[in-house]
Amino acid sequence: TDGTPMLTPTGTAAAITETGDNIFRVCFTDPFQGKIMATYAAENLNAKNVAIMYNTSDDYSQGVAKAFKETAEAKGLKVVANEGYGNDDKDFRTQLTKIQALNIDALFIPDYYSKVALIATQAREVGYNGPMLGADGWDGVLSVLDDANKKVVDNCFFSSHFSTSDTTPVVTNFVKNYQAKYGEMPTGFSALGYDAAYIMVEAIKKAGSTDKAKIVEALKNTELECVTGNITFDAQGDPIKSVAIIKLQDGKASLDTKISAK
Repeated sequence: TDGTPMLTPTGTAAAITETGDNIFRVCFTDPFQGKIMATYAAENLNAKNVAIMYNTSDDYSQGVAKAFKETAEAKGLKVVANEGYGNDDKDFRTQLTKIQALNIDALFIPDYYSKVALIATQAREVGYNGPMLGADGWDGVLSVLDDANKKVVDNCFFSSHFSTSDTTPVVTNFVKNYQAKYGEMPTGFSALGYDAAYIMVEAIKKAGSTDKAKIVEALKNTELECVTGNITFDAQGDPIKSVAIIKLQDGKASLDTKISAK
């Protein structure tokens, strides 16, 4: 590495910030989201028995699932099923029927929204009516479900970087300005991209120059109220901030709670 400051808005793989002290990220890591959702299952849902369904072909899904399982077990939850599926699979009824028979309190599905929409639909078809949990890959799931089918993700919760229903002034201003410019609601990626640009600009201002080392030092000392939370960086270059837990109900996504990162 030549010491060039790098700040990724959306790179969640844990190894990214391990390659140099000039590398930072605005988003959470994949494993961190697994830990947060296991904590949420234990402490907010009072779950006792949980099941996991994950994509064996996808690093993101595997990483989040592994961290969820480890944290769930550390918190005394029983992981009664840990079912995998392939990236091209379209029918999940075999795994879901097995899980449905186990009397679980929550089902964790760390995957992206198009796959989640299929799994959630089939989970309801086989009779599972309990909560389903996910990570930031769920963001957008309502957009791929027909209005008549949006109910399949009722009573579902996922970790995200921010919520458009958050009433914090920095969030309401961002949402208002984004809608005015683009004519649609911002996604988590929109907010992360905005924050990354804002943090980098502020670091360059603080450094007072375009010297690489000075900008890196300024980034290390970041403390800013951003759209995705009040952000500082740990020694690894990962953000220390709260996580938004989004609740899906009646075809709408809303902020359920925030869980502190540390």
